[in-house]
Amino acid sequence: MSDRRCLTAYSRVVVKIGSALLVEGGELKRSWLDALIDDLVALKKAGAEAIIVSSGSIALGRGILGLPKGPLKLEESQAAAAAGQILLAQAYSESLSRHNVKAGQILLTLGDTEERRRYLNARATIGTLLKLGAVPIINENDSVATSEIRYGDNDRLAARVATMASADCLVLLSDIDGLYTAPPNDNPDAVFLPEVPRITPEIEAMAGSAGSELSRGGMKTKIDAGKIATAAGTTMVITSGKALNPLKKLDDGARGTWFAALDSPANARKAWIGGHLVPRGEIHLDAGALKALKSGKSLLPAGVTAVKGEFSRGDAVKVLGPDGRAIGSGLVAYDHDEARMIIGRNSREIEAIVGYPGRAEMIHRDDLVLDDAILTGNG
Repeated sequence: MSDRRCLTAYSRVVVKIGSALLVEGGELKRSWLDALIDDLVALKKAGAEAIIVSSGSIALGRGILGLPKGPLKLEESQAAAAAGQILLAQAYSESLSRHNVKAGQILLTLGDTEERRRYLNARATIGTLLKLGAVPIINENDSVATSEIRYGDNDRLAARVATMASADCLVLLSDIDGLYTAPPNDNPDAVFLPEVPRITPEIEAMAGSAGSELSRGGMKTKIDAGKIATAAGTTMVITSGKALNPLKKLDDGARGTWFAALDSPANARKAWIGGHLVPRGEIHLDAGALKALKSGKSLLPAGVTAVKGEFSRGDAVKVLGPDGRAIGSGLVAYDHDEARMIIGRNSREIEAIVGYPGRAEMIHRDDLVLDDAILTGNG
């Protein structure tokens, strides 16, 4: 893993920023943010796509609305988030615009990463922003989320975003420089761990409290994030963000704990689709569509001959070849009734048929898993 400790070795990087790094005394640390964005743009110029998961809206909103220190009532937190999010988004937009880079804001709740239809919508939005060269700026939608429907920390949200976006690296910028065998502030004998090949119960037991006044996380949520990220094929690193240009410093050898991915993002996603989701219907193909899928292309409506089952957009479906044999599975982009309306039709006709400009693919190649026998030509 040591040969990949340079961020430029990754193709899609998610960077999580904690409130304590970005906000001080209710004010935005503009110089720190500008330096971080300089690092991020340098990553983009080196060929990596970048996504930011940022805390800070409630901390900023406190200052804007003059709320007192200490715990806030739910409605006060939501009001602070609503006020602070405007300033936070503006700050990111202005900092990125210095480099002629656009920002796109996405506010998520727990349901957006758990419910498949909303998950696919969020995934598509992130992918489109990246395709257009913009940097997605993501935060939990604290202005409407309640304790029952929220993450409560952006470490785990960042891990979910990384898996959603098929990122191959997640950077957790923190007020601590990595994982120790015990909380270093409490134990002078605590040993720093530069690398974690696998998160074991022993590693989880090391996660003491490493939070600060403004951060709701601590080391436990970072280990939880690591379990989510590494299982989905994303390498994760915890490093200090206190100094200016923390990403550059990490690439220059600054201390950080690296958590090894258990697989690649693509393989992990395929395993999830192929092995963990119950198919809700069937999609039957013609010979031309089968040939296209074997060559790595997406499944278009024109190559579909029949649709069976009562499935919804985002559900897993079986994919069957011209002879009726199952050849794989995938996540379908249309509800069953709309899918039946567009089978055998050109993608350009979709809007006229269903009444809105839907996706060109019935199943995108990133959401499709073919059986090994088909890929090797034995099926």
